[in-house]
Amino acid sequence: MAAIYRRAVEVTGARDYAPAQVAVWRDHGPDLAGMWRRLGDGRRTWVAVNEDDAVVGFVDLEADGHIDLLYVDPAAGGRGVAAALLDRLEAEAAAAGLKRLYVEASETARPVLLKRSFVDLGRRDLRVADTPIHNYAMAKSL
Repeated sequence: MAAIYRRAVEVTGARDYAPAQVAVWRDHGPDLAGMWRRLGDGRRTWVAVNEDDAVVGFVDLEADGHIDLLYVDPAAGGRGVAAALLDRLEAEAAAAGLKRLYVEASETARPVLLKRSFVDLGRRDLRVADTPIHNYAMAKSL
């Protein structure tokens, strides 16, 4: 999953962000140890696998409805992996009684989430390691 995160940021994210922004995004994300910590903190995580049982994407959900990570391997992009992961997450969230999902979406993820009835609550301009970068606060009522 950590490798998918890195590839997705480096390849897919590079379509919407400058090289310095991609580098800071990649370098401030979870490494292997950080991914294991996240998996053990109580959040729920779903993975998508291909016909060879290799992980090609993942999404997680924190108890309060926050989607922290949604990443698809660039080699599997455009094949409905993100949609399938979000279908499962939304069904499970509704079954758990959550009324709202929220996320800080990249420029890349924003169109995917808009198609799924997430509402854009505004652009967030940030500085990470002195590099300007942005994302979007988004939410969806269940």
